[in-house]
Amino acid sequence: MRTTHLPDAAIRPACPDDAQAIAAIYAWHVANGTATFDTAAPDAAAWAEKLADFAARGHPFLVATRGVEVIAYAYAARFRDRAAYAHTCEDSIYVAHDARGAGIGSVLLLALIDAARASGFAQMLAVIGGVEPASVALHGKCGFVHAGRMRNVGKKFGRLLDTVYMQCDLTGEGWDNE
Repeated sequence: MRTTHLPDAAIRPACPDDAQAIAAIYAWHVANGTATFDTAAPDAAAWAEKLADFAARGHPFLVATRGVEVIAYAYAARFRDRAAYAHTCEDSIYVAHDARGAGIGSVLLLALIDAARASGFAQMLAVIGGVEPASVALHGKCGFVHAGRMRNVGKKFGRLLDTVYMQCDLTGEGWDNE
């Protein structure tokens, strides 16, 4: 992982004991934001299953902690299950409401990029629901470029919402065919 860090936070692989904290972070975003189009948050048991699935597949699932408290999480999973997508992953990153704005998102996403590369992924996609400005800025800061926009594909809180796709080349080779 990169050496970039915050003095009061640590990044580590998620473990089953983190499921409750992850569920709470995500539940806040489901109830209050448009970064996810979920309208009902999964419980800790569902997150524990997801953690086990990620471990079995060898996909990175990281948490940021302050002391013993989980303040953010991020993971990378195959973008699609079809064989041709095997080298492409999609990231998800969520920061606890009261930990936002302190820079932990950047540190965590950069660590996830490194972990995804080490897991064999060559491309990472961000699918940003609601075109959340903070998420677009975070991904741009971490090397993602705009890759597309789908208009009015979600509806939450009585509003039609767009989704933005951003992409990061994990190989360092760039795109010469554009």
